[in-house]
Amino acid sequence: MIITFVLFMFVFAAIGIASIFSSKHTKQDYYLASKSVAPSLVGLSAVATNNSGFMFIGVIGYTYATGLASIWLMIGWIAGDFLSSTFIHARLRAATQKTGEASFAGVLSRWHGGQGRVLQSVIGGIALLFMLAYASAQLVAGGKALHVLLEWPSWSGAVMGALLVMAYCFSGGIRASIWTDAAQSVVMILAMGLLLVVATSSLGGVGAAITQMNDVPGFMDWFPKDMAVPGFLGGLLFAVGWGFAGLSVIGQPHIMVRFMTLSDGAKMNQARLWYYLWFSVFYSMATGVGMLSRIYLSDTGSFDAELALPTMALQILPPAVVGVILAGIFAATISTADSLILSCSSALTHDLLPHKIENTMVLKAGTASITLIALLWALLNEQSVFNLVIMAWSGLASAFAPLLIVLALGGKPGTKASILAITTGLLVAILWRFLGWHNALYEGMPGILAGLMVLSSSLFASKRNVPAVAGNNQ
Repeated sequence: MIITFVLFMFVFAAIGIASIFSSKHTKQDYYLASKSVAPSLVGLSAVATNNSGFMFIGVIGYTYATGLASIWLMIGWIAGDFLSSTFIHARLRAATQKTGEASFAGVLSRWHGGQGRVLQSVIGGIALLFMLAYASAQLVAGGKALHVLLEWPSWSGAVMGALLVMAYCFSGGIRASIWTDAAQSVVMILAMGLLLVVATSSLGGVGAAITQMNDVPGFMDWFPKDMAVPGFLGGLLFAVGWGFAGLSVIGQPHIMVRFMTLSDGAKMNQARLWYYLWFSVFYSMATGVGMLSRIYLSDTGSFDAELALPTMALQILPPAVVGVILAGIFAATISTADSLILSCSSALTHDLLPHKIENTMVLKAGTASITLIALLWALLNEQSVFNLVIMAWSGLASAFAPLLIVLALGGKPGTKASILAITTGLLVAILWRFLGWHNALYEGMPGILAGLMVLSSSLFASKRNVPAVAGNNQ
């Protein structure tokens, strides 16, 4: 098991380090790979970054506890993601080309020209905080997997992941991250597919597995049992809420920057095809594994539900194959952690520091500092991976998705209105979770809607004032 795992880690590190031979040693190359990445690599990297340790650990744990009703999370997430991508991704890539910026915050703040330094700093500061929390969750997920499968201390996986990320991010920046993401995506889908096939076969096939799931009270219900609003209406709110979770992808700088690296904006649909085919297949398999885990691990009170996948793998797979599963889990956590850490580094060195930094050694020092902070947060963390990821995900989405939507649709909000929308959306999402209402409706939905209301009101007010100003000038 250990040999298989170490072999895969060595391959990932080698691929990332090899990217140094393609490096141009500039900021644009370190953070955007000089906008030269092929559509297939963009799609695979983006989906590997999206489907992180959250999928292997958090979603499977949620499916184990919830049952069939968890499919609404999958349907809503993919549908919302797809809807937003139809009009956002290509326009973001075009704005990246036009502005010449090297960061997500830089592009948003200069979408229509101008300086936008204050707005860029606000976006960069919020992104840095929430992406650090997100990165720490990935390191926690990797630690949990190593603890279950190898009986190593939980901190060891977080430390190993941090060192691995630092090794290849130092080599080639985002190009190293994208190359390793593509390799990791193959291992992730292989690991999930192996576990799904073996687990189903061991139970006597699909029919036998469904029969045993039906024996678990409430497990095959179409809607979650603990919804604040019961019945069909509650189920509808649940699905729509998670549709906003999928739409929230556009507010995640570490994912959207992948599409900003695309070699040719006209090839965006090719990148999206790779992304959604992989996403749909992988998420479907993850849901199946999560449901099967409830049959193998029927004592729900005896362990952490987020350890369902690695625990089941130990029960039904030979050690060498368990090594593949462990490599898949660890690959998932690292593919997202490295993306988040690079985006945090970009926010620090490009968006927050007062002077533009072009020296790549200084950029790499920033990456190292961010990695150490994320590791420390992971070692001190006491929250579940699922909760920590959703908190960070909804916070980023509520802050940035409304502004990106309005910009992509041609709106030109001012700096004050943009900052007000960012802070309003973020505060609404935080308050929603604090009050416990996220159990009824994903907090990103009211957060995004609140931000859109602020921006819409500002744009409407500015249009009403134009005739009056014009009249006074005559």
